[in-house]
Amino acid sequence: MKFQKNVKIEQKVPTASMADIAFLLLIFFMTTTIFKMEDGLPVNLPRAETAHKQKRELISHVWIDAGGKISINDKIVQVADVEPIIKTLLAEKPSLIVAFNADHRTPYGIISDVMEELKRANAIRVSFTSDAERAGESVLRR
Repeated sequence: MKFQKNVKIEQKVPTASMADIAFLLLIFFMTTTIFKMEDGLPVNLPRAETAHKQKRELISHVWIDAGGKISINDKIVQVADVEPIIKTLLAEKPSLIVAFNADHRTPYGIISDVMEELKRANAIRVSFTSDAERAGESVLRR
């Protein structure tokens, strides 16, 4: 009598614990990986020691809005007009402080051009403010 083989062997990969294995591998790699942050250059920025209020007549405000319009003491001017106006104001008041205020959306090219004009006008006392409420209220002592 002949026996027939009814036994079929299936080759199957057990996938029941695949999620557990993947999770354990993920945890392993997360805990053993070292993340090195970029160090950059070591820079020590100066801190303000004291601040004091200045008289309003000793401060000249230069405003630049997001569209690039420049205003000096509430008068709209062009970039080329900044140097002569500031020179005139400095001739009248040598201890003049220029409060430079620019919107955070202002193109940097315009800010750079105005700063160059201030440099040509020999405005050495310039205060850069970032807050509209604080502009001119407290100016750092040089």
